[in-house]
Amino acid sequence: MENPVIIFGASGIGKVALDIFSSKNIITYCFLDDDKELHDTEINDVVVMGSTKDDGFLKFIGKKCEAFVAIEDISDRKRVVEMLKNKRKVMPVNAIHEKSIISSHSFIGYGNLINAGAVLNAGTKVPNHCIINTNATLEFDVQLEDYVQIGAGSIIGAKAVIEQGALIGAGATIGAGVTIGQRAQIAPGSVVFKNIEADDIVFGNPAGTIESK
Repeated sequence: MENPVIIFGASGIGKVALDIFSSKNIITYCFLDDDKELHDTEINDVVVMGSTKDDGFLKFIGKKCEAFVAIEDISDRKRVVEMLKNKRKVMPVNAIHEKSIISSHSFIGYGNLINAGAVLNAGTKVPNHCIINTNATLEFDVQLEDYVQIGAGSIIGAKAVIEQGALIGAGATIGAGVTIGQRAQIAPGSVVFKNIEADDIVFGNPAGTIESK
């Protein structure tokens, strides 16, 4: 990547993305964040210059700068991604830590964050705008859909399917072949051996549903 990056979101995920880009000698031009209290502050010498809707900075994207969306809230992340596609005709770049382990036989799309120690084994699919946190493991043939978040230290068993917008908490274990439905939430440390329906919230070992929509 030759162009500098503008990071959308100056919270924790944004700081992680900055570290990843810095470790690869990729320049971060600035942060953009909708929290006005952060404007004109610095994160590791990189300034939060304005909001995610600031056309003064958006005009650089696709010409002089790349974009990375580091917003944890899925609805807000989708809004920014759609804006970049519609107004700037670009997809966000990936932020992939150099100390992650990724099979050459895996697939990675656009706008993903893959942190240090994450392992993606052969046949895994990580499409677009997913967050895979530190030391998470995706065993062979795991299939993620867009906007999935995998917590630090989680283990996703072989051939599991994690559907769009699902959240897997830190240290959770998803059994081989299990399907986690859209927008479902798996609490930290849970162990899941059966399919989980869309929008369910589950907790425990073995995991049970604590809220169903």
